[in-house]
Amino acid sequence: MNNAIARTSALLSTCALLLTGCGGGTSPVTNSPTNSPNITKNNTPSDTTATTGTAIPIGIAVAQTSNVALLGQEEVAGAKLAEKYFNSKGGINGTPIKLVFQDTSGDEAGAINAFQTLINKDKVVGIVGPTLSQQAFSADPIGERAKVPIIGPSNTAKGIPEIGDYIARVSAPVSIVAPNSVKAALKQNPQLKKVAVFYAQNDAFSKSETEIFQQTVKDQGLELVTVQKFQTSDTDFQSQATNGINLKPDLVIISGLAADGGNLVRQLRELGYKGLIVGGNGLNTSNLLPVCKALCDGVLIAQAYSPEHPGEINAAFRKAYTDEYKKEPPQFSAQAFTAVQVYVEALQALDKKSKVNKLQLPELRTELNKQILIGEYNTPLGEIGFTPIGEVVQKDFYVAQIKMAKDGSQGKFTFLK
Repeated sequence: MNNAIARTSALLSTCALLLTGCGGGTSPVTNSPTNSPNITKNNTPSDTTATTGTAIPIGIAVAQTSNVALLGQEEVAGAKLAEKYFNSKGGINGTPIKLVFQDTSGDEAGAINAFQTLINKDKVVGIVGPTLSQQAFSADPIGERAKVPIIGPSNTAKGIPEIGDYIARVSAPVSIVAPNSVKAALKQNPQLKKVAVFYAQNDAFSKSETEIFQQTVKDQGLELVTVQKFQTSDTDFQSQATNGINLKPDLVIISGLAADGGNLVRQLRELGYKGLIVGGNGLNTSNLLPVCKALCDGVLIAQAYSPEHPGEINAAFRKAYTDEYKKEPPQFSAQAFTAVQVYVEALQALDKKSKVNKLQLPELRTELNKQILIGEYNTPLGEIGFTPIGEVVQKDFYVAQIKMAKDGSQGKFTFLK
């Protein structure tokens, strides 16, 4: 992206204007024959050529329903902002993009069905998704076999890029991000000794993340007093919470999703736990706040995004988001915006080499995948790139602490220095 300071004001103004009529991103989006996002000519879908008409289709396969929708809705919001922003800047050298949304729900079957529909029916050039690592391990091989580029917006478990040559992610691996929150807890309370760990055993990401957390606990010379398991569908954590509290931990670490994780935080506090709590990436959403309300206060969560990150594109994204939603943008929205940005800029670069409207769809997908991996991108997350296997290369990370009003009516993520 052009970072000329002189253009910042114009960029922000444009981004504000492009939001007119933008939906809130909280309702499921469905496709119909009348608004098919296939690249078309005279409304006739093309199965072979990449651009024979008016728009380039990019698939968005995230969770719009189920308990995972607390995360997926934020990704929908970020993707929609990216679509409006980049189309307002000319799209792919004059050709707009068209995002095609498919709901993955919260399970593997939903992700597989969404991927198959986007690839075979909607003829997208690439896919952003799915929301969960658990889903990625099942759905990404569908994209790999079809040779369709996949960019994970929030898949941070170990082994995601290794699924195949067409799999990449803009979400930094948990092994890099998670330890920062434990170190922040130690900075706040250097006397920490005992740690209780809780994790969702039915979620691939939570299982991967808890391994990193447990290793970090050992690396920091702390005592791991218990490991308690639960399911992402659980609502009653009295047994696990009581077992943990009885061992008098100084720190609790939770790997789960927003609904279950928020309820676990609430019940720990209700049962009298007063120590520090670290939440994993699944709790990294403002949708957590209505779940545990005032009892969310003080939870520490490592971040791969900060609204305060300097740079023209983040300033534009931040203003667009706050204008639309009246709050600071969360990490999941920033990562979804970034994933769409990667597709747009890779398509722009590819179009300059070989006009994408002259390429057959299979060739475009293959060449686009190659271009994604060699590109460098200045995004809301900062400057990023990819390793040859599709792992994101990112240098800026943060830790935030939740600050809630006493009545629990509102709260925010406060970034620690």
